[in-house]
Amino acid sequence: MQQHPRSTTASAAPGPARGAGRRGTRRFAGAAAAIAAAVALSTLTGPGARAADNPYERGPAPTTASIEASRGPYSVSETSVSSLAVSGFGGGTIYYPTSTADGTFGAVGVSPGYTGTQSSIAWLGPRLASQGFVVFTIDTLTTLDQPDSRGRQLLAALDYLTTRSSVRGRVDSTRLGVMGHSMGGGGSLEAAKSRPSLQAAIPLTPWNLDKSWPEVTTPTLIVGADGDSIAPVSSHAEPFYGSLRSSLDRAYLELNGASHFTPNSSNTTIAKYSVSWLKRFIDNDTRYEQFLCPLPSPSLTIEEYRGNCPHTS
Repeated sequence: MQQHPRSTTASAAPGPARGAGRRGTRRFAGAAAAIAAAVALSTLTGPGARAADNPYERGPAPTTASIEASRGPYSVSETSVSSLAVSGFGGGTIYYPTSTADGTFGAVGVSPGYTGTQSSIAWLGPRLASQGFVVFTIDTLTTLDQPDSRGRQLLAALDYLTTRSSVRGRVDSTRLGVMGHSMGGGGSLEAAKSRPSLQAAIPLTPWNLDKSWPEVTTPTLIVGADGDSIAPVSSHAEPFYGSLRSSLDRAYLELNGASHFTPNSSNTTIAKYSVSWLKRFIDNDTRYEQFLCPLPSPSLTIEEYRGNCPHTS
């Protein structure tokens, strides 16, 4: 450590008069306390105080590599929920960050599609949970349930998760979202329409007879597939997106070289933009805005991407 020369000026300064010794000492102590308080305040409000600016930020600063990774920074645990222990949906599996050091997390309910079970969307559980979410992949009451029923079941699952589940203490009940595949994707739109307090919705190759969704006020990312022959984007994903309010934070991602069933297996493009969307709108984590705005360009995996930038929610 570099040694500085001792200041002779400071050592030569006169001390307080004898009669004012105690009074001067008290004044010095008061001034020192005021300085310490000012330093503490500047520390709390300075640029390093991210927790004060946004208490919902979770995890390290993101990079392209981190959001494309098969696992994020959190270790993940899981617990099964029997259909016999719940009502309004068919049970499922809850994936959650093992550590409680970062406090509570936002949560996402995920529904499978027509004739599907939770196994068809199970890959999303640990992938999203490892990025800092509690994720509930559900089974529906029957595999033939229609989108409106799947929407109600997603909401019933979130209600169970936040009020009765064994991990309810890890969940922030004010920060919830929904996802779903096919009719489950249509169901996620139904859920967002019914419960405006939801913070994010991500329909994956969605199917629904209702083509118009102007009532939805939840930030919504719709994912379509250019090769979808079951829910063609021209009659499902695209009109769904087009019917959302232009003032809404919304986006349309069309996968290139993909089919209706692409969301049923691990997919980096789906995960990358789902993580970014959920982080941006459930956690209000603007560090992820960089991956959504400016709008992603067409690529080997993206046929097209539409949306409004910058986001305002």
